[in-house]
Amino acid sequence: MTISFSGSAGALALAALFASTGATVALAQEDIGIVVYNAQHESLGVAWAEAFTKETGIKVTLRKGSDMEFANQIVQEGAASPADVFLTENSPAMSLVDGAGLFEPVASETLAQVPENFRPSNGHWIGVAARSTVFAYDKTKLTEDKLPKSMLDLADPSWKGRWAASPSGADFQAIVSALLSLKGEEATASWLKAMKENFTAYKGNSTAMKAVNAGEVEGAVIYHYYYFGDQAKTGENGKNVALHFFKNQDPGAFVSISGGGVLASSQHKENAQKFLAWITGKGGQGILRDGTSFEYAVGNGEASNTALPALADLQYPKVDPATLNSAKVTDLMTDAGLL
Repeated sequence: MTISFSGSAGALALAALFASTGATVALAQEDIGIVVYNAQHESLGVAWAEAFTKETGIKVTLRKGSDMEFANQIVQEGAASPADVFLTENSPAMSLVDGAGLFEPVASETLAQVPENFRPSNGHWIGVAARSTVFAYDKTKLTEDKLPKSMLDLADPSWKGRWAASPSGADFQAIVSALLSLKGEEATASWLKAMKENFTAYKGNSTAMKAVNAGEVEGAVIYHYYYFGDQAKTGENGKNVALHFFKNQDPGAFVSISGGGVLASSQHKENAQKFLAWITGKGGQGILRDGTSFEYAVGNGEASNTALPALADLQYPKVDPATLNSAKVTDLMTDAGLL
């Protein structure tokens, strides 16, 4: 159907149509509030969104996806992205979006809520939670004196066939990103080559931990919260498992930062900034403390779940999240035959 307008009456009618259309679009935007591309745990994203809306009245629409899936999507969407906020489990995806110049700088008062070591040096996004790398091991087979002193020790031929990881996941690729940042390309490529010879691949950290528990392998490089989440439920997938924290600023002690950022293309920047401020403040960090994600709180002075060892005691290496290079890691892991 074609609608035509002519004369002054037509012009007024056309203006009225545009005004009506604009009002409809504005109403639709109001109905969905801010759009969050959520690559964090779904339950955590929902808890944050619901509590934020309850406190502020600002609606939040969550879209669920994975770290790199959303990062690449945002880069493709560019200035046309419908997202207002991007949340990740690991920071390499944030660096990819930041490298494309697609983030709005985080408000200074929000940055001040999180210590410098839990956010990138450029202030374009911010840490919202953290998770520690660990070696989950079969305590029926390994004693503490038999554990690797460093994650790099897993490259030794003596570990052939004895350990596992999930190389296709964003979690493990973030760990490799830290290794690259700390030890350089040559050392990382060498370790990955040895890893290919020594390890067993599983899809997902939970699956790798279950394999340890079942006696299929003696240990696995995962993040800490998989174990604590299992223990808080039935414990059936970790009854034979204990965690080894490498400490000593080892690459295997890497603490990965979950990130949050406001898109420069957002049409709701004020509310998007309020959301970031809320999840990094007492409300959002309190949900981490009291909830079941078992990730570490990163806000200044905010406590983490009491079941977790203190983050300050983990002796993790200092890595600027802005330096984590997901593209280079993918190339190195592909060259090593891991992807």
